[in-house]
Amino acid sequence: MHPFASYVLRSYYKTTGWNEDNLYANLTRSSNALLDFSVPRGLHFSISKSPNSLFKTTYSMNALPSLNGSVGYIFTSCNLDVKGSGDVRFKDMVDRFKVFDQPRKPEGKEEEWLAGERSDTRDYLLYGRIYVPTGRLDALYSTRITPTLQGMVAAISDPRAPISYEKLKGHGPASNIMFSLQQDTGKWCTEYTWSAEDGMWGVRSLYNFGKVGPSTESMQNEGEKARRSGLKRVDEEEAMEGGLKGRISIGGEFYFSAKEKSAGVSTGIRFTTVPDATPPSFQVPSSSSSSPASPAPRGPPSQPPTTITALFNPMLGHISGAYAARVSRDLSLASRFDFNVYSYESEWSVGAEWWQRRGKVRPLPSPTDDEAHPSLSELADEVQGVVKAKVSTATDIALLWEGRLRNVLVSLGVVSNLSSRSKPIKSIGLELSYFSSG
Repeated sequence: MHPFASYVLRSYYKTTGWNEDNLYANLTRSSNALLDFSVPRGLHFSISKSPNSLFKTTYSMNALPSLNGSVGYIFTSCNLDVKGSGDVRFKDMVDRFKVFDQPRKPEGKEEEWLAGERSDTRDYLLYGRIYVPTGRLDALYSTRITPTLQGMVAAISDPRAPISYEKLKGHGPASNIMFSLQQDTGKWCTEYTWSAEDGMWGVRSLYNFGKVGPSTESMQNEGEKARRSGLKRVDEEEAMEGGLKGRISIGGEFYFSAKEKSAGVSTGIRFTTVPDATPPSFQVPSSSSSSPASPAPRGPPSQPPTTITALFNPMLGHISGAYAARVSRDLSLASRFDFNVYSYESEWSVGAEWWQRRGKVRPLPSPTDDEAHPSLSELADEVQGVVKAKVSTATDIALLWEGRLRNVLVSLGVVSNLSSRSKPIKSIGLELSYFSSG
């Protein structure tokens, strides 16, 4: 389950038109949602509130295995449509398998002029969280410098842990600050990072083959023309016959630590099918079937939504290949094989997610309504939860259920090791989250 702060950050990206899926760091996001999902440990509560569209507060507490908590505040320069836990779209709150849409060049907001001078300001987000009783502080600042350029500053400070103690225990640094600069042109997406603690410089880049998607305005104009003519719009990649139709993305990263005198490099490739039901790869219905009284039927996709990824790290000798696909409307499967060319160690993982739906009957309208309505009650499927499972040759089995009970989001999971007779259950956890708006 996404924390409230992550939900607000994704809403900020969506409002400002920034595509986080086009980053090299998120190359394997689809398969990771089924193979690397996090299971709660112990008992966790979180309560959040959005007094207005600019300011948000969040409080969390861990009751087991130890008692601790945190308080966080979020402020944005733009209005965000953040809903409550009882009204939010459930799929927006969980990591899930998804088919990436056609990349587009980000668009900036419209210019505002006052008395001959530009009065609009850059969009930004401020986030801070303090943990009690440790006193650890996390902070994040994100701003949109230009329509295609975004800057981020992330910092962490833990006054309880000296640097020597952290190095002795092998934990992360007690204090650190990291700068990140992301540039997205649709075709290319490059990220530059610098970490102060170890003096690490890094660059990540992702290139998308094929056609770059049109802007939102031109996409709406094309959709309106196709709707008037009764034709359906097809992507350039969909013109070929046979096999899976999609696009390929390739990328890599390089980082160097001046303090540790070490470097690293990795490369990856991703194939994803062209989505069938999301812009710009949707079928535009004809004018005769686009009336609000008769919604267009959604049949099975012409090809199974599929994502195939491969990663290679020559410094560590690590090779990873993953395959994920949606085999039915509510079932997605994924498989991954990891192999090290130096140690010959390998691991095979299989994961799945199954969506639970509940039919919601909408009442019949009154006979005085002017619009035409179907004669029977409209039955709409509503997602109520998701079940995830993962098994690997590392003998770990993970089960997770995430759902909504009334206005509370619930996450319940367990991790077990069936090969251990003394301790077959490694961890079990329950997480409850409630947030409101207005």
